[in-house]
Amino acid sequence: MPWIVGVSGASGTPYAAAVLRGLLDAGERVDLVVSRASRLTLLDETGISFRDAHWREDLREWLARGADGKPETFAVDVEGVRYWNAGDLAAGPSSGSYPVKGMLIVPASTACVAGVALGLSKDLLQRAASVTLKERRPLVVAVRETPLNGQTLRHLVALDDAGATVVPASPAFYAGATHIQDLVDFVAGRILDAAGVEHRLYRRWRGDLGGGTATGDGTRTT
Repeated sequence: MPWIVGVSGASGTPYAAAVLRGLLDAGERVDLVVSRASRLTLLDETGISFRDAHWREDLREWLARGADGKPETFAVDVEGVRYWNAGDLAAGPSSGSYPVKGMLIVPASTACVAGVALGLSKDLLQRAASVTLKERRPLVVAVRETPLNGQTLRHLVALDDAGATVVPASPAFYAGATHIQDLVDFVAGRILDAAGVEHRLYRRWRGDLGGGTATGDGTRTT
């Protein structure tokens, strides 16, 4: 069974790319939903136009790009991905009888958070999230916004009460990050942790102070 990955219009498309790579590297299958707003964000942040008719080529180019914008940073195989148009409310993920492991929304905009919390189902991304909640499947919401107002905080609490796991896109530095990709991979790794998917995206805390400190030659202590 696949994981549904929903990409909403918040800034943070490198997070989505890292999560998708992590799932595929773990041998997981993915049902991908890219919102209309996220296409604009993707174009702005990467220069890539995500087109329905050429989604495989566009997805491959996107996932191969590093968080610093450098193309062909990663070798990717997108054969494990099935793409659904966000406007297709008759798609498989719109039904509870469609078998999936759960859903990850990364990044999740405040509008997306509100729509899911209120059960609006205005597009396939929101509908799939509502289905995930009603079927008691794992839903991970990687919210990417700052600062957060009271209304959004209440929506996030409502999602938590409904059984979702809220993962703010908040990088940590104890893992010895030396590159923007390290910070992105930490957030992606925490999202995959919440879903129970194994990965090797970041150095885990082992209780050793200074364990992630870079040495003079640019390597990290272990």
